[in-house]
Amino acid sequence: MPHIFSSRDLDFQLKEVLNVEELTAWPAFEGHDTETFDAMIETAAKMAEDLFQPHAAKADANEPTFDGKTVSMIPETKEALDAYVEAGFMGAGFAEEHGGLGLPTTITRAVGFIFNAANVGTSAYPFLTVGAGNLLAAHATEDQKERFLKPMVEGRWFGTMCLSEPQAGSSLADIRTRAEPQADSTYRLFGNKMWISGGEQELSENIVHLVLAKIPGGPAGVKGISLFIVPKRLVNDDGSVGERNDVKLAGLNHKMGYRGTTNTLLNFGEAGGAVGYLVGEANRGLAYMFHMMNEARIGVGMGAVSLGYTGYLHALDYARGRPQGRPLDGKDPTSPMVPIVEHADVKRMLLASKSYVEGGLALGLYASRLVDEEHFHPDAAKRAEATDLLDILTPIVKSWPSDYCLKANDIAIQVHGGYGYTRDYPVERLYRDNRLNPIHEGTKGIQGLDILGRKVPMNGGRSLKALVARMSDTISEAKSVASLKGYAATLEALIAKMGATTAALMQAMGTQGPGRALANASLYLDALGHITVGWIWLKQALVAEKALAAGASDKGFYEGKLAACRYFFTYELNTIPAQCDTLAMVDDTNVTMQDGWF
Repeated sequence: MPHIFSSRDLDFQLKEVLNVEELTAWPAFEGHDTETFDAMIETAAKMAEDLFQPHAAKADANEPTFDGKTVSMIPETKEALDAYVEAGFMGAGFAEEHGGLGLPTTITRAVGFIFNAANVGTSAYPFLTVGAGNLLAAHATEDQKERFLKPMVEGRWFGTMCLSEPQAGSSLADIRTRAEPQADSTYRLFGNKMWISGGEQELSENIVHLVLAKIPGGPAGVKGISLFIVPKRLVNDDGSVGERNDVKLAGLNHKMGYRGTTNTLLNFGEAGGAVGYLVGEANRGLAYMFHMMNEARIGVGMGAVSLGYTGYLHALDYARGRPQGRPLDGKDPTSPMVPIVEHADVKRMLLASKSYVEGGLALGLYASRLVDEEHFHPDAAKRAEATDLLDILTPIVKSWPSDYCLKANDIAIQVHGGYGYTRDYPVERLYRDNRLNPIHEGTKGIQGLDILGRKVPMNGGRSLKALVARMSDTISEAKSVASLKGYAATLEALIAKMGATTAALMQAMGTQGPGRALANASLYLDALGHITVGWIWLKQALVAEKALAAGASDKGFYEGKLAACRYFFTYELNTIPAQCDTLAMVDDTNVTMQDGWF
């Protein structure tokens, strides 16, 4: 069985590309050192391979069941999560004032990458809990933090996010769940929430639901959305868990992947109203929820990388061990067959996968480092710059890996041939798991509208300018390296082409309206995402060239980085000019198409 991730690549990203040691000099992380970081990652790797990976297939084949009263699942899920909590991973990223370890996001994301690669269904419970806990840490009252956040940091209670409703889907302006104010300053919630991952389980003592609802009399649309803490079980004054709140499981959704994670339809208020507690100010709930959503979008992108990465490693392992066929120039039919990894077309597929998953990992960890910079960099200007960069990068980090690391899973099936679509090998399951990520936390279409309709034009285009400035710095450095000059010139030309395309679309926004200018926003997101990953690969290539020049002992690792960079620039980035030309046309084919013509 191949490893679930490459420890060498993760070490390369954290230490050689991102220089995480620098973080330990910041006041927020001065109590940590790289030995602490290494210990967390090594512990995660061992626990993931010993406790999470072994039951991934079993959890997929035996998804949770509901008998009308209780949700049941295989016991290995709780055993793994109990060990995860005991090891301190649930509280690893929370501030010490909340009972956590105060580790950088860069490190906790790397840890999450490992656990997701092992078993994404089981790992989803802490992923959601940490996201909900971070929202409470940022926006809840001190009393709410003591009552609800503390047991989440300790891992005794889990958390969820309750946004979607059966009739509304992603259109949150149309949610109907209402919150009736009570004399004791609590609220009673009535409504239904759909697609709630982790919404019911017996893994934790309690579940803290973060629920979007509307207070009667508030503004229409998204401006009237408020956010509420709604526990599965009521909490007594001493912090102990009391009777069940008026939150009922209506049923489980049966998904093609992530089968170990309960996915639920929840009914609030069937018996008088679910007790809820307002977070922050009324009618500002969506703004608060975006704290968790943006974190989750980066997390979903990293989860897609995890699944694509382990799928790639399975395909590579299979290709090295599967003899089939002979070299095209071989003349002797009696000669031994060669491993399929020797065939050019299999190398092409594996190189594509390598460029996607290693590029996606570098992108996700880069964004995670920006989260640390945004919150904790000692320089205020650097904190502001990190915010600008995250504004433009978050839709890319969510969507690009969800597309292209899924392609790596598709390729893994193809490399396995007929065995790939059987359950004898894990690659079909990994594909099914990853196919959910293009939908999780906003589809590509939604992310495209966000980046082109909001993030690019806001603040006079400041976020995009900040990203281009970072890219230009890398290009300038690469121009001084003979082997990378051509890549630098290619990327520079593509950035200029994308800039002209962006200007044309911004002009069309004013003259032709958003309906037409944003019709191909997902194509824009794809093109800008590819350029961004091309830049990320050039950054890796620079580090690889320096290591080789310095006489690195593991020469093959760095040569592999350069080969993947070459592949990406040669086979992937050559599609960008055509995409830009299509975008600049501001074509209305998709706008004018009518239902009756299908």
